[in-house]
Amino acid sequence: MKTTDPGDCASRATSYDYARTKDWITKIMSVEEDYLCLHEFPDTARRTLKPELWQYLLGATETETTAKRNRLALDTLAFRKKVLRDVRKVDCSTEFFGAKLQLPVMLAPIGGLDDLHPEGGKAVSRGVEAAGAMYMHSYVGRSPIPDCRAAAPDAELGFSLYIRGGDDWIDEYVKQAVDAGFRFFGITVDSAVYSRRERDISARFAKPWRVGTDDTRHYQAGFDWDAVKRFRDRHPDVRLVLKGIEDPADAEMALDVGSAAIYVSNHGGRQLDHGIGSISAMKEIIQQVRGRAPVIVDGAICRGSDVVKALCLGADMVAIGRLYGYALSAAGAEGVTRMLQLLQEEIHEVMALLGVTSLSELGPEFLVSAPPVVEPHQLSAFPLINRE
Repeated sequence: MKTTDPGDCASRATSYDYARTKDWITKIMSVEEDYLCLHEFPDTARRTLKPELWQYLLGATETETTAKRNRLALDTLAFRKKVLRDVRKVDCSTEFFGAKLQLPVMLAPIGGLDDLHPEGGKAVSRGVEAAGAMYMHSYVGRSPIPDCRAAAPDAELGFSLYIRGGDDWIDEYVKQAVDAGFRFFGITVDSAVYSRRERDISARFAKPWRVGTDDTRHYQAGFDWDAVKRFRDRHPDVRLVLKGIEDPADAEMALDVGSAAIYVSNHGGRQLDHGIGSISAMKEIIQQVRGRAPVIVDGAICRGSDVVKALCLGADMVAIGRLYGYALSAAGAEGVTRMLQLLQEEIHEVMALLGVTSLSELGPEFLVSAPPVVEPHQLSAFPLINRE
């Protein structure tokens, strides 16, 4: 695919094909002028969101140790560059599940999108379509599957399901996702029970998007490897992705039952407290998987350098959560597009300074262990904004 100069707004508009209408061009150019750095998105989101929504977006479970370890796992990796390479043409593009993408980034499922922005998943789909990335839409979102597709006919979409019913109930969501042309069907496997997210509890914040009752949530608690095998038997042609793998043995079992990818995640630190950082977990899983399936990873990914570190360790796709929540809250679909543009510029810059011109050249030889220089927290990737 054609690689554009990250600093050339005109060529970028042509490359991403988001200038389908004059109104869209005007909105994009305005957002490009308003947001020149990634930290400006959380800065705006903090000032504009209701306090309880900001705290939800920022928060994790109990002591938030897992969320901090996500960041720490990234911060204890340092780059070792190569010099005197010709890096005049750097290509950040990739292909994933048959989709050609401008950058190796997927937007992870977030349940509360419709409260962060009125258009929720529809806006995210449009923003992703314009930027050439991928979006994994959450079942918890209030934007129906067909509406997300209709809002962005060419968007590269996946789907993420929490189990709130039996096999027939699951079948209906599979049908909707397949009919809408989604690339894959994900099942969240790290949420057998709902965690104690004390920022929300102490604020007495009842999340309106939290779906299900005690009578339906038990389906998730009872969903096991036998249930995954039943899914595979009922839907042999569906590309299944299990989201929330951290243990190498579980990764092996996921491969055995036909998971099309291994999605390494600890739910952004929102489920099990005192867990390990996702990047730390991914190292062992890469060794276990040995290239038999692509690996996706999320967990405190906020900068282009974070994306490149994950790719160096062997990830095939890097997913982000809070970062696009900030962008969506700040500027809607255009904010998501602009955030992804800036993220691609950072990826491009890091690759060039490492001395590589394509993602295939990245590897563990570019990384060394190093002590962190900042205290890890959910905003520590953005030192130019004040921490609350």
